[in-house]
Amino acid sequence: MANPIKTRAADLREHELFYPRELSWLSFNARVLQEAADQGVPVIERLRYLGIFSNNSDEFFRVRVAEVRRLISVSSGTNRQHFKDLLAAILESVVSLQKEFDRIYVQIMAELAQRKIYLINERQIDDGQAAFVQSYFSDKVLPELEPILLGEGRAIPALNDESLYLAVDIRSGEDYNYAVVEVPTDRLDRFVEIPRRKGKGGKVFIVLDNIMRACLPQMFRGVIPIDEANAYCFKFSRDAELEIDAGISESLINKMTMSLKQRRKADAVRMVYDETMPGRLLEYICNRFGFGKYDSLIAGGRYHNSKDFMGFPSVGPKYLAFKPLPEIRIERLDQPGSIFEAIREKDVFLYYPYHPFDYVVDLLKTAALDPDVTDIKICLYRVAKNSRVIDALVNAVDNGKRVLAVVELAARFDEAANISWAERLTDSGIQVIFGIPGLKVHSKLILIERKENTNRRFYSHIGTGNFNEKTARVYSDFTLMTYDQNVGKDVYNVFDFLQYTYRRPDYRVLLVSPHSSRPGITQLIDTEIDNARAGYRAEMTLKCNNLVDRDLVKKLYEASEAGVKVNLIVRGMCSLLAGVKGLSENIQAVSIVDRYLEHPRAYVFYNRGNPRYLIGSADLMTRNLDFRVEVLVPIFDRDAQEMIQNILDQQWHDNVKSRVLDQDQDNSYVPAKRKAARIRSQETIHRYLSTGKLPRYPKSRMNVPAKRRRKKPLVEPGKG
Repeated sequence: MANPIKTRAADLREHELFYPRELSWLSFNARVLQEAADQGVPVIERLRYLGIFSNNSDEFFRVRVAEVRRLISVSSGTNRQHFKDLLAAILESVVSLQKEFDRIYVQIMAELAQRKIYLINERQIDDGQAAFVQSYFSDKVLPELEPILLGEGRAIPALNDESLYLAVDIRSGEDYNYAVVEVPTDRLDRFVEIPRRKGKGGKVFIVLDNIMRACLPQMFRGVIPIDEANAYCFKFSRDAELEIDAGISESLINKMTMSLKQRRKADAVRMVYDETMPGRLLEYICNRFGFGKYDSLIAGGRYHNSKDFMGFPSVGPKYLAFKPLPEIRIERLDQPGSIFEAIREKDVFLYYPYHPFDYVVDLLKTAALDPDVTDIKICLYRVAKNSRVIDALVNAVDNGKRVLAVVELAARFDEAANISWAERLTDSGIQVIFGIPGLKVHSKLILIERKENTNRRFYSHIGTGNFNEKTARVYSDFTLMTYDQNVGKDVYNVFDFLQYTYRRPDYRVLLVSPHSSRPGITQLIDTEIDNARAGYRAEMTLKCNNLVDRDLVKKLYEASEAGVKVNLIVRGMCSLLAGVKGLSENIQAVSIVDRYLEHPRAYVFYNRGNPRYLIGSADLMTRNLDFRVEVLVPIFDRDAQEMIQNILDQQWHDNVKSRVLDQDQDNSYVPAKRKAARIRSQETIHRYLSTGKLPRYPKSRMNVPAKRRRKKPLVEPGKG
C-alpha cells in the first residue's frame, strides 16, 4: 500500500502541474456560496445553501485541514514548508469565505423580513413572546440541558464536534465563573416558531440558542449567584481520521465502536467563535481545551452551526422555495407483471431524482417474495434513517432467501448508524460482512440469483449512488439494472472477493478497484491518444465528483498534447489545470451547482465513432482507484447510451448554472454565446426525460464515425 505522506509530498514537488485539492474544495464551497447570493434563487433555498456551505466547511476542517496538520507534524525541510504555506493559504481563503457568508446572511435576513418572515433574537421579543419563550424553555429545553462548570480543579470535558455550544460568562460581584452548555439541536428544533407581535402578521422564529440566552438565570438558579450572565456560541471541529488497531484480537465492530469513542478526544483542528466573546473567556477556553500552534481560531458572527439552515422550514408563499419537479414514471416498469420480466426484456436505466427510487425498492421487495429467487447480495454504504431497503432485506430472510449484506462500517460520519444497521441485520438472520481491512467498500451493487428453467440466472444493479431514499431525492445519480449474464458473473465475483479476500478474480466486462479500474481507465485514455496520433478525431467526456489522482491528471495532459479533446464535468475538487498553453490546451472543465447535488460518475470515450460508456461508483481519486472496492460498468444498451449522451451534452452546454474550472478556479460562470438558447441543465434534463425534447445546442458528434486526417506532406509539392 502506498504511503499517503509520500504521495502528498510528491504532489507538492510537482505543484506547478496541479491545483491544490484543498483549495479546490474551498473553490467548490465558494460555488455553493454563489448560489446563496444568487437573487434568482428563491430566498428560503438561499438560506439552505448557507446551511450546505456551513456543513461542507465542517467536513473540510475535519478531513482536509486535519490531514494537512498531520503532514506538517511528520514532514521536514522543504515538504514541511510547503504544507505550512498550504495551511496559510487555506486559512486565508476560509476567512474570506466566512466574511462573504456573513454578508449574504444579513442580506437574506432582510429579504425574509420583507416577506414577513422574521428570525429575531432574545433582545427583540415583546412581553407576550417573552412569556412564551420562558414557558418553552422550562417545558422543552431545560430538561435536555447538562451545563458544565469549568474550574481549574475540574476535569476537561470531552465535547462533541458535531454540536453547538454556548460559553457562558457569569459575573458574581468581582468574580467570574465560566461554563459550557450544549445546544440540544439533535433533540429539539433549532428554529422555534413563536407568537407574532400584536397587530403584526407574518411568521416569527427564534433560534434555540437565543431561547437559552434569554433564560440563563434559570439554567444556574440555586447554583451560582448571578449579577450578570452572557453567552457566546462556539463550536469545535476535530480530526475525523479513525485509528483502528489491526493487531487487537476482537471483532471489527468493537474496534470501530472504540475508534468512534476515541474520535471524541481527537485533536481539535478549528474553533469558530462569536467575535464579541471577551478576550479572557476566549483565552480560558483555548487553554482548557488545548489548542496548539496550527489550530484554526476563526472569529465569526453570533450564530454558528449554520448547517441547521438546511432544515429551515418551508413557510410563506410557495415561490419562496424551489417548485418541485414531478417524478417521471417509466411505463413499462409500472405495468402489471414482475420487474424481473422488464429487466429480462431490456436493461433498465434510471436517473435520480428525476426517476423515483421506488423502482429499486420494488426490485428488492419482489425478490423477497419471488419463490424462484434464492439469494440476494447487496453493498450498503449509507442508508436512510427509516430504510425500506433494510425492511425488504429482512422480509427476504423471513421468506427463506439467503441474504448477504456488505456493510461499510467506515462510511465517514455514518459509522455509528452503520454499526446499528449491522446489528439489526445480523439479529434478523442476514449474513453481514464488513469488507476487507484497508479497503473501503464503496460499490453500489445488488445481485439477485434466480432459478429459471433449472439454470441459475443473475439480475444485477450497479449504480453511482447509495441505497438511500432520502439522498435519492436530492442527489442526481445513475442506476443500471441488467440481465446481462457477463455483468452478473462479474458482480458475483466481486461479492466472492469480498467474502474470500485471498481470491483475485478475472472480470469479463467490469472495471473493479483495486484490481482493474486504474489500468482499465488508463487504457481507454491511451486508445484515444493512439487514435489522435494516428490522425483520427479523438475525444472523451469525463463526469465525476473529484479529479485529483496525479497520475491520471498527467495522463490527461498527455492526451491533450496528443490532440485529444477532453471535456471535464467535475462537481468538486479538480487538481487538473485546464486550458494552459503547452500543457492542457485541449482540455476544458466546468462545474455545475444547482438544486440537486451532482453525484454521477460517467466516462465516455469516442473510440473512432463507436463510443464506450461507463458509469459507476469510482471517482478519479487515488483512494477510489487503489484503496476502495469500486465498480464501473460499461453500458451496452443503445437507448441507455443515448440517454447518457443527451444528459452530458445538456450539462456541457449549461449556460446558467455552470462555472468554468480553469487554472485559477475563480468560479466565473460559463458565458452564454450570442443568440444561444438558455440552458439550465437540471431543468432541461427533466423536460427531456419527460417529453424526449432536447434544447437547442450544437449536435454531439460522439456517434459520428471517425475519419483519418490527412497528414501534411513533409516537403511542399514541386520542391526538394
